Amino acid sequence: MKALVRSRFGPPEVLELVDVEKPDPADNEVLVKVRASSLNAGDWYAMAGKPFIGRGAMGLLKPKSKRLGVDFAGTVEAVGKDITDFRPGDEVFGGRNGALAEYVCVKNAIVHKPANVTFEEAAAVPVAALTALQGLRDKGNVQPGQKVLINGASGGVGTYAVQIAKALGAEVTAVCSTNKVDIAHSTGADHVIDYTREDFTQSDRRYDLMVNVSGSPSWAECRRVLTPEGTLVIIGAPKGGGLLGPLSYILKVRLASLRSSQKPVFFIAQFNRPDMKVLADLLESGKMKSVIDRRYELSEGAEAFRYMGEGHARGKIAVEVSKG
Repeated sequence: MKALVRSRFGPPEVLELVDVEKPDPADNEVLVKVRASSLNAGDWYAMAGKPFIGRGAMGLLKPKSKRLGVDFAGTVEAVGKDITDFRPGDEVFGGRNGALAEYVCVKNAIVHKPANVTFEEAAAVPVAALTALQGLRDKGNVQPGQKVLINGASGGVGTYAVQIAKALGAEVTAVCSTNKVDIAHSTGADHVIDYTREDFTQSDRRYDLMVNVSGSPSWAECRRVLTPEGTLVIIGAPKGGGLLGPLSYILKVRLASLRSSQKPVFFIAQFNRPDMKVLADLLESGKMKSVIDRRYELSEGAEAFRYMGEGHARGKIAVEVSKG
């Protein structure tokens, strides 16, 4: 089978489309023929081998695993003998390392794909929407009627965060640039701030929760827009920061907030089937949709990663892996 791999860390030019062995499902696994995948910030870091502090997990001098990608949507090809809730032919989506390939074996992070969404739309969901869901619901403890600010509302995580916050009953303010205001409106934001024209940190408005998906506002600026017991959930941060990368910003905010009643939270989303089912239900009900900026074929993987690295994507970047 074909898979997008890299044998060394570096720019998109290190990526290669090669033949690798097709996997066989274990007794508790599902073998999926991947129809589509999508890119996330974590995929870019895995390709580049950044930040350097992360090399302990990724591999110090070269990648421990050559495979890339996590998001997938496709069709079940075979199941292990212990699998009872999936069968060959089922359309599914979920998350699995090495998903930028024609086949993957999956254990838990897999659910049935709603019939009203395409494979590309489903493949755009897993990492980004799961991050938005767990950030808002579990870390931000959003309640109906609360005011939520989403800084970076037009990218992969941000577009889902707006919709999920609305589904949870919040009043949502989206922050983005001029050419992405239309996306924020289309995903249902109650208010949209164009940060090139208005500094939201200087506003009189206060929020119960701020979700920072992009940019690096200081803790003092974040505090200014939060209610006295408000929460800052940090999902994204700038790619710079030297050896620490985005962790540099996160550490600065945490240190600055030590004596504050307002609290910052940073987390990494964890795959589980119940939360994936929540996302599938939101897709099926129409309360959440995928915003896809560009589509690439698997053979165009380097171009897809290059575009992601520019940081201007409006929503998600989808990758067609195979035809039906």
